[in-house]
Amino acid sequence: MEACPVLFVHGFASSAEHNWRRPGWLDLLAEAGRETVAVDLLGHGRASRPVCPADYSSVEARVAEAISGYEQLDAVGFSAGAQVLLRLAATQPRQFRRIALLGVGPGVLARGDPEPIVAALEGEMDPENIHGMVYRRLADGSGNDRAALVAFLRRPYQPLTVADLARISCPVLVVLGDKDPAGPGEPLVARLPDAQLVTLRGVDHHGTPSDVRCMQAVLRFLDG
Repeated sequence: MEACPVLFVHGFASSAEHNWRRPGWLDLLAEAGRETVAVDLLGHGRASRPVCPADYSSVEARVAEAISGYEQLDAVGFSAGAQVLLRLAATQPRQFRRIALLGVGPGVLARGDPEPIVAALEGEMDPENIHGMVYRRLADGSGNDRAALVAFLRRPYQPLTVADLARISCPVLVVLGDKDPAGPGEPLVARLPDAQLVTLRGVDHHGTPSDVRCMQAVLRFLDG
C-alpha cells in the first residue's frame, strides 16, 4: 500500500523553509518516497501577514484548507505548529494516521503570557529579555514581519482541553529536549490515548527540529 503524505507545520516566528526544508526533513521524506505538504502558518513565511489579531481567529483553517484534498495523512508539528496539529486532530481525528509533536508539553492546556515576546518584537533590544530576544532574532532571520507576529500572539485563542486531547485517537509521538522549558512531556503523553515520549538529552527548545536524533525517532515512528 502506498504510504500516505506527511504534513509539516512549523513553529512561531519560523517558516516551512526554516523549520523543515533547511534542516533536511523534506529531502529525507522525499528520499523515502513520501509526499510532503509543508504549510506556512498565517502571518509567517509566504502566507499573508495581517496585523490585526482578529484576523488570526482561525489559524487552523489555513492548514485544514491545505490538506482538504487528502483522505489521510501523517503529520509533524513543532511548538505552535504542534498545537495546531492537536487542534485539527481533535476535530478531524480520522484524517490523521500518525502525529509527531516536537517541543510541546503540558502547556498546551494553558495560555502562556505572550507579552515578553511582544515586548521584544516591538521594542529595543533588551539583553535581559533573553526568551523574547531569541524570537526576535528568529523572526528577523526567517524574513518574517514583526507586526504580523505580534498579531498572531495576541489572536483570539482558547487553550486545548483535556477532552480535546482525549479525542485524538491516532498514535502520537512527543519529542522534547530535556533543556526545553515546554517540558516535561509525561503529563501531555498521559492525556493522549495512544502516545509515547522521546527525550533528547542536552537539547533545548529551538534545537529539537534540527537534532538528528529527533529526525531518526520521527522517521521510525512514521514508518509504523
